[in-house]
Amino acid sequence: MGSVFGLLWLLSGCLQGALGQGVYAPPTVRIVHSGQACNVEEERYSERVSTIREGDTLELQCLVTGHPHPQIRWTKTAGGASDRQGDSSLRNETLRIESISRHQGGRYYCKAENGLGSPAIRSIRVDVYYLDDPVITVHQSVGEAKEQFYFERTVFLRCVANSNPPVHYTWRRGKEVLSQGSDSGVEIYEPFFTQGETKILKLKNLRPQDYADYTCISSVRNVCSIEDKTAHFSLSNRTAPPSIKLLLDDPLVVNPGETVTLVCVASGGDPPPTLTWVRPGGEELPKRCVVNRGTLTVPMVTVDDGGAYSCVASNNVGNPAKKSTTILVRGLRKGRFWITPDPYHNDDNIQIGREVKISCQVEATPPEELQFGWLKNGRPLRSSERMVITHTDTDVSPGTTNLDIIDLKFTDFGTYTCVASLRNRGTPEISIDVNISSTTVPPELTVPRGRSHLIAQEGDTVDLQCLVSGKPKPIILWSRVEDSGPAVAATALMPDGSAQMESYDGVLRINNVTREMGGTYRCQTSQYNGFNVKPREALIQLVVQFPPVVEPEFTEIRQALGRAFSLTCRLLRAHPARLLRYEWKLGSRLLTVGQFSEQKDDTTYHIRALNREGYGEYTCDITNEAGAGRCTFLVTGKAYAPEFYYDTYGALWQNRPRVYGFKLQWTQMEPGAVDRILAYRLGIRQVGQSRWWEQEIPMEGNIQKGELLTYNLTELIRPESYLVRLTPITRYGEGDATERIITYSAPVNPHLREFRCGFEDEALCLFSQDKTDEFDWTRHSAATRDTKYTPNTGPSSDHTGSKQGFYMYIETSRPRLEGDKARLLSPTFNINSKTSSSSSAAVTNSPTYCFAFFYHMYGKHIGALNVFLRQKGQTVTDTSVWSLSGNQGNSWSQAMVNIHPTTAFQMVMEGVRGSGIEGDIAIDNVTIEEGECKEPPPKNLGESLTHIWQLWLTLSLALIGRQR
Repeated sequence: MGSVFGLLWLLSGCLQGALGQGVYAPPTVRIVHSGQACNVEEERYSERVSTIREGDTLELQCLVTGHPHPQIRWTKTAGGASDRQGDSSLRNETLRIESISRHQGGRYYCKAENGLGSPAIRSIRVDVYYLDDPVITVHQSVGEAKEQFYFERTVFLRCVANSNPPVHYTWRRGKEVLSQGSDSGVEIYEPFFTQGETKILKLKNLRPQDYADYTCISSVRNVCSIEDKTAHFSLSNRTAPPSIKLLLDDPLVVNPGETVTLVCVASGGDPPPTLTWVRPGGEELPKRCVVNRGTLTVPMVTVDDGGAYSCVASNNVGNPAKKSTTILVRGLRKGRFWITPDPYHNDDNIQIGREVKISCQVEATPPEELQFGWLKNGRPLRSSERMVITHTDTDVSPGTTNLDIIDLKFTDFGTYTCVASLRNRGTPEISIDVNISSTTVPPELTVPRGRSHLIAQEGDTVDLQCLVSGKPKPIILWSRVEDSGPAVAATALMPDGSAQMESYDGVLRINNVTREMGGTYRCQTSQYNGFNVKPREALIQLVVQFPPVVEPEFTEIRQALGRAFSLTCRLLRAHPARLLRYEWKLGSRLLTVGQFSEQKDDTTYHIRALNREGYGEYTCDITNEAGAGRCTFLVTGKAYAPEFYYDTYGALWQNRPRVYGFKLQWTQMEPGAVDRILAYRLGIRQVGQSRWWEQEIPMEGNIQKGELLTYNLTELIRPESYLVRLTPITRYGEGDATERIITYSAPVNPHLREFRCGFEDEALCLFSQDKTDEFDWTRHSAATRDTKYTPNTGPSSDHTGSKQGFYMYIETSRPRLEGDKARLLSPTFNINSKTSSSSSAAVTNSPTYCFAFFYHMYGKHIGALNVFLRQKGQTVTDTSVWSLSGNQGNSWSQAMVNIHPTTAFQMVMEGVRGSGIEGDIAIDNVTIEEGECKEPPPKNLGESLTHIWQLWLTLSLALIGRQR
């Protein structure tokens, strides 16, 4: 944009204010298709259905009206898999899903809201069409006839293909198409329970000719241009289901780090089966494993690799064959011990002359290889009358060994070691030492003095401590108790999210403690790695103090000078909740301080009359021992943002070939909230450029809420787009700015004198397809038209008789339905209004234009051709100006009609599909000229005869006059 252009548009703008005109309006919404839809249909109950092929790009546009400009949100109903973009909603006018999948079909909703009235909601159902490759499976049955010595062999060939819409199947044997009744040895049927998704070919009592190549052709009848797909199967007397065998031991026991090889071979089946390895539950195979047909190799096996593995063989004949094996990786885990005092005495202590039992438990894989040994002071210990060693059955419970010392003597004191190992020595053994002496005593648990009630502040690190005595010292288990009512206790989660935490030193450390972590904590001794006695436990109360929580945390308040208002800060919660103080400040200047009473939970600061020094940031701090909560109020005189008006009709116009103008309209949000708006700063720059042009637009008087303001932007260079920024200005200074992009679109012609279009150009003379109709007009010439087009309908040339000439027509073949409409929209034209601009009460004489075109309506299923005059005032109106229906013969005819637009207008050409496929309608050579049609055509046959009679009468009278 050069300096000359900048000067021109700055000087040529004019401001208009529609005083008192409220243009606020609730939203309206409609959905149009702008992507790769195969078809958009209107069904019963006004249900809109968009069909699209899987893999194509879905593009739905939400067209809205309403002021302020509505916010738009797309959502999808449940029922389809989670679709696009991670979130279930999308805030954009256009919903775009690239490479759409079948799971993304469903109902999509567009919701528009602008705070006025109820939100506007419209929906459209998206049907995703697809066709998977068909699969043929074969099942054989052999039946023995009673009292006879022969077998009847029946074969079923089942074809399955997933599709939408439902698939149609065709069977072939060799090149011969099989149909029901064409061969007495063949039956074709679709089971009811499969809803048309499978087709079964039944071969009864196999004959030699039945051993052949079979083809299943699946088709969705080329909807959405989805081509047919095929599957093949060769049936022979060798056809048989698969069978397999595993060349390995089951289970397979290995040591960690070894390489495991599982071998599966096919022992039968024709055609040769495919072998695969799987794990139960859909679990993935180890990532480092190597699969080579039926051989699965797992190098450097670990404990996590253990489990079941299955070999599956399939050749689509009968059911797949499956055999499984288990890999057991040797290992020892979780070694524990416990000491049980004499159960016949109430005393938990170990005493001379009584019995004591030492138990050890280890988890082993495989459990049957587990073996235990006992040592005393490092020397092997054998079972005797006083020292009885027993082992539990590993098939019933984890491996456990017990050492019972009967009639304990002083000489029995010492260190006892339980040694667990596997018989083949493939893994390291586990040793557990247990010391039995006069100092071996059960545990006691206490809380240090003054530590049973702890007070901490949010964010601190807190140590909860329980002192445990006894030998050996057991592990301390920490848990949390949540009081949920009188005499009711429920288990709450620990700070790490678990139900229980272990501690070896009796200390539970909580870092960065929060208010949610306050409550009662329980510490108790575990029954393993210590005495098997009733757990000792203690409780610790943790109180977490936190600063006051207040509202509002931040509020912006816009006020004009001289006004009175109040600021209120409200206390929500705090701990401790009393002895609270408040402090009001403006910036760093202290305004007032005070203390909360027992009954009050808020504090208010009053401003009697706002002056310039009163603008700024007000803060209210409410404090307790743990800190402060702050309310912040930003008091400003900034004006709210302008609200651009997007529903302007005929906003864009063109008065010279390379430039265009735009009527910019807006309202002001809450104009009475602050001081009077003195002016607007208007900024504009070309999209993609960095230089801004700015101008101030002065404002006279007060702006009313809902008042529509207008400014004309001129000298915009076509076809460039511009970013426009509007900023209100008051005595306070600049307010909030609003931006919008102005995009050049199809020209709105100024004074129209003549328009002609023969559709020879691919741009269609700027004609466009209506996005709200069911299908589109098609540009064609007889020379390029598909030779397979429907015969007995449509033109064989353009209106001049040329086969190379182009025209527009509607294709009424499938999937078109009766009543479907296609609309073609002309460019938008401004009328040549003869208006006196000097008069305040302008008088307009609407001009007359002649609209003419050629039409071709040939075929026994012709529907209708309608022409509408669409005028774009404050509302859009369509007026029917011409209509014709039914077969008009295999020739081109011309229609001419006078139109009288009073504002910017378009012509709408609507083709309506008739009852069948022989209903193609074509148009050509569309013209619009200023002035009345020179020879207006008659509307019907009666008028035509009258016209001929009047012409004959006129000529006859003229001849008689001459003879006289």
